[in-house]
Amino acid sequence: MKSILKTILLLAITLTLFNCDNDDDNAPNISVCSYEGLTAELQGVLTLIPASDLVTDYFPNNYGPGVGAYEVNQISNMGGTFVVTRAVTNGAVDSNPEIRINDTNYSGVVTCQRAGSAVGDEIRLDIVLASGEEVELCVVIDYVAP
Repeated sequence: MKSILKTILLLAITLTLFNCDNDDDNAPNISVCSYEGLTAELQGVLTLIPASDLVTDYFPNNYGPGVGAYEVNQISNMGGTFVVTRAVTNGAVDSNPEIRINDTNYSGVVTCQRAGSAVGDEIRLDIVLASGEEVELCVVIDYVAP
């Protein structure tokens, strides 16, 4: 019983320390993400992918002139973990993004918490999956398509 309680406590502390909690203006890390990368707890399994294993591209005209998209891919699992969203301005919502995490496709809604459009700009995406689970991305743009 003690090991179960210790595991639950460790998980709670880990989520508190490494969660990019940027959902509102009262979040303690409004200026800086406490975890740079992807944070997800899916079906009780915590997935943390560091920003160093993610590549983020910004396509200003991906869906036509002036309709941009962010594409975030895991380098070590190309095609197995990625997010493509049209939520590219602060507060924008995309209800039909492409989401694949650890080779599983998900549906959900992406809200852009912090937008960027140049190499080196930080972006923050809050993703609520159809199952109610939350995924957060805090990454820096690596490439901007001409």
